[in-house]
Amino acid sequence: MNREHEPFPSNALKMSAPLWCVAGLFLLVLYFAVPRLWKGIEQFEPGPDYRIPYSLSEDYWLYHRYAGLASQRDAIPIVGDSVIWGQYVVGDETLSHFLNAELGSARCVNMGVNGTHPAALAGLVKHYAQPLKDRRVVVHLNPLWMSSKRHDLQDERARRFNHPRLVPQFYPPIPSYEATFAERIGTVIDRESSLLSWTAHLRVAYYRNKNIPNWTLEHPYTNPLQPITLELPKDGDTPPSEPIPWMKRDMGIQDFAWVPLEDSLQWGFFRESIGVLRNRGNQVFVILGPFNEHMLSPASLETYKRLREGMESWLRAEGLDYVAPQVLPTELYADASHPLREGYALLARNLLDDPTFQEFVTAPQAALSGSP
Repeated sequence: MNREHEPFPSNALKMSAPLWCVAGLFLLVLYFAVPRLWKGIEQFEPGPDYRIPYSLSEDYWLYHRYAGLASQRDAIPIVGDSVIWGQYVVGDETLSHFLNAELGSARCVNMGVNGTHPAALAGLVKHYAQPLKDRRVVVHLNPLWMSSKRHDLQDERARRFNHPRLVPQFYPPIPSYEATFAERIGTVIDRESSLLSWTAHLRVAYYRNKNIPNWTLEHPYTNPLQPITLELPKDGDTPPSEPIPWMKRDMGIQDFAWVPLEDSLQWGFFRESIGVLRNRGNQVFVILGPFNEHMLSPASLETYKRLREGMESWLRAEGLDYVAPQVLPTELYADASHPLREGYALLARNLLDDPTFQEFVTAPQAALSGSP
């Protein structure tokens, strides 16, 4: 039989206008409904000492969901990098835990994410923390990110750094960030698509951060839906890094090449994060440090103090409440900026000794309802 002139072979489907409408309606339902419906299927009930597990540090869809749950409580989110998250401690040894212990209630919520330098934090706040509005929010400022051009993302050589998908893809340009145009466009699209963010959540939470086609190649005889157990990974029982004082590590006294605030990318991104939060009606309180000054050389310490004075000057000019806690004893630091367990306990007490901070974390969130 001659099939050369058949207008529509058997493997083709001619869709009428009604069929196209049905297909479009199906895609719209898939786009908007599935991520919302998933929240009713996948159990997520974070407890008082919950923090985003280390393995889910890049699960931004889950962070958005966590922010939504936190916004429904009369709680104080504490936002920041691994200093807030707790790199050298477990979940019930973090700053938020000890603040709650001192307050006698689960008032503070650990919304730190491991590795969120200010450029990443700005992206996280802007694109995934929208539920945090008309609230009191505590933000941690870690000077470490301005301690060198490499930390400040100004190294001219392309370098790997945490959370590249959170940083600006086009402007302002980041010298240390190298990605193709297609990768950058894909990242921008992912941020704006709840469906794509949700599929990324599935990939990170259930497929060990591998896309499904690659996963199926490694597991050709396994049902590709089998990994979706609906049980999210839990926080580990041991800290990600060994909890020993910095003097016992191969670190020594450091002579950091601090980047001046006026030249710092990370300082600009930190200010952007504050601006985004305030524009959403939030009242922001900043914790500056405490940085481990014990490990700085005299010259580096002098430069750091000038840098910190500049930060405090900006915070005052912006009318922001803040506290720069006193430096902890040297043995309570694990490195340049992370306290150990006893360090967090002391830091919590020191913070609550500050009347402004104590009032900030004890006042009801309802007092801000309807703020501009």
